[in-house]
Amino acid sequence: MPGTLPEGESVPEDGSLPCDATQGFGDTPFGVYVHVPFCRTRCGYCDFNTYTAAELGARAGQNHASQAAYPELIAREVDLAAKVLPATGAPARTIFFGGGTPTLLAPAQLGEIIGKIGGSFGLASDVEVTVEANPETVGPAELEQLRAAGVTRLSFGMQSAVPHVLRVLDREHQPGRPLDCVRWARAAGFEHVSLDLIYGTPGESDDDWRRSLTAAIEAGPDHVSAYALIVEDGTRLAAKVRRGEIAAPDDDAMADRYLIADELLGAAGFRWYELSNWAKTDKSQSRHNLLYWTGGEWWGFGPGAHSHVGGVRWWNVKHPAAYAGRLNEGKSPAAARERLTAAMSRMEEIMLRARLAEGLPLALLADAALADSERMVADSLIDPSAHAAGRLVLTPRGRLLADAVIRDLT
Repeated sequence: MPGTLPEGESVPEDGSLPCDATQGFGDTPFGVYVHVPFCRTRCGYCDFNTYTAAELGARAGQNHASQAAYPELIAREVDLAAKVLPATGAPARTIFFGGGTPTLLAPAQLGEIIGKIGGSFGLASDVEVTVEANPETVGPAELEQLRAAGVTRLSFGMQSAVPHVLRVLDREHQPGRPLDCVRWARAAGFEHVSLDLIYGTPGESDDDWRRSLTAAIEAGPDHVSAYALIVEDGTRLAAKVRRGEIAAPDDDAMADRYLIADELLGAAGFRWYELSNWAKTDKSQSRHNLLYWTGGEWWGFGPGAHSHVGGVRWWNVKHPAAYAGRLNEGKSPAAARERLTAAMSRMEEIMLRARLAEGLPLALLADAALADSERMVADSLIDPSAHAAGRLVLTPRGRLLADAVIRDLT
């Protein structure tokens, strides 16, 4: 089940921000995240803030937290945000529908939300609108409708092309379905299509992983994300590991799988631009995620969504019923917030930019971390030529040990 929210200071009922937080709004890129918390079934490894119809129960329809009423609910929070943010701010450069399963909403519903966001904030002329999609919830007709609704980028949850791996993950789609979805998306006019993969599933072999990567590459996406499986507390997968029914993921195998991904994707013309993400071209990169990683601002709509504007970070109540209840009462759905100090912002900038292929300026590092970076060059964790030019860029070995490297830098 979903984890707990962090603690923080209280948020005014109208959601207002401190004056100094909105003074510079528009100086950095602004994006919008929309959380869609609905799923048909819960995957065994998932601890995201998502709910099946059975988990929501009868209350969903009573308090407007149902799928049918969801666009209206999001519209209420958009109206609140429009009152909080300066009217002269920059238009939204990116919109990202995540979940959950956003494609459980009809294309017309997603289009309604896009229209509401555009009407309230304006949209950049080259706005990127991404929708995460479960392969089993879309076909050719739905993809054509999504494109007509203004969606510009699709991210399909493939996870694996191997049946026994999908079974361990409790994924409901057939192995070949994501590959069909890429073909249908291209036919519908989508230029940017991504496939998401997971490696390190118990029982997966190196050959299984190569099979999944090869299938993904041959499908013809221009972006691939590959994530190491994490066994989260409270999930069915964690319970199976705890009972000894399946083995825990092996760290050495994880490292091997990452290198296999980098090798095969690189040979197919993909270039890594963030630790877990590879793209065919600069235009293929996820601009929304880059906004997170490079210090942009965003408002997250929906239950459990997080936002960041002007050094203030806040998060909404998690359950759809509680979220709907707050908005129905005319109150902000924010559960709590925190003000980032200069030291916190600097640390997060180092943590995030170190994950990028472009790296970060050495000038961001404190003296002790700068001294550590010299050792990291000697240990082949950091690219020596980039370091000599004043930037910190991870080597392939450094990427495998990124958490330890970043921990030492901060």
